[in-house]
Amino acid sequence: MTAVEVRDLTYAYPDGTVALQGVDLAVADGERVAVLGPNGAGKTTLMLHLNGLIEAQSGWVAVNGRRVGPATVAAVRHEVGLVFQDPDDQLFMPTVRADVAFGPMNAGLPESEVAARVAAALDLVGMTDVADRAPHHLSLGQRRRVAIATVLAMDPAVLVLDEPSSNLDPAARREVADTLLQLGRSTIMVTHDLSYALQLCPRAVILSEGRIVADGPTRELLADAALLAEHRLELPYGFDPALTDRVGFGANRPAPDESADQQRRQ
Repeated sequence: MTAVEVRDLTYAYPDGTVALQGVDLAVADGERVAVLGPNGAGKTTLMLHLNGLIEAQSGWVAVNGRRVGPATVAAVRHEVGLVFQDPDDQLFMPTVRADVAFGPMNAGLPESEVAARVAAALDLVGMTDVADRAPHHLSLGQRRRVAIATVLAMDPAVLVLDEPSSNLDPAARREVADTLLQLGRSTIMVTHDLSYALQLCPRAVILSEGRIVADGPTRELLADAALLAEHRLELPYGFDPALTDRVGFGANRPAPDESADQQRRQ
């Protein structure tokens, strides 16, 4: 089943800037896909179309077979959860618990159902122990996980994340990655972080100047140095996609040749 389908999507901003030019994309149910591209490629504009925050000027977006439009946008927003780059754009209540409860409460769910969803979402992201703390007292990584919980509490079929690793230290990056890997739902991740894309998403697309110019296994795209250079994408210094697996970099590296190492030491 196709969770998200985008066909011939075109969009220009009021000043005439063309952000998307005939974008086609299909994401299967349960699939994790990274959307890569340089600044100004149209990545965030594409993300905002997926739950109707921006209305298509040409072409269309469908979620679980339902086209996004004025008559369906409310239902689609229950199906597609957006996690913005800055968690402070999503966290505004006095406590973490109140933030996570905000969506289900405003959806009119019974109090018992709201409480169950809050508990389940906080447990999924490992934030149960901060439920009664103020969000602004948390670290950036913790706030980002709470922002993910606010979306998960609405039980969306599709999770869309904008730069989930941005400005995180290594431990927080790992914690967010661990959270995302356990969710088991369709995920579209917009990112500049190529190593993070490889870790989390088996498939990637490259968006450049409003068009999808490549679509395939993430490892294969990242191994194509000419493709990356053409679209202003760079791997971290010293990073080799061939020496990693998707979950836990380095786990599939060949074991060192101990006999050769001993000979060198002698």
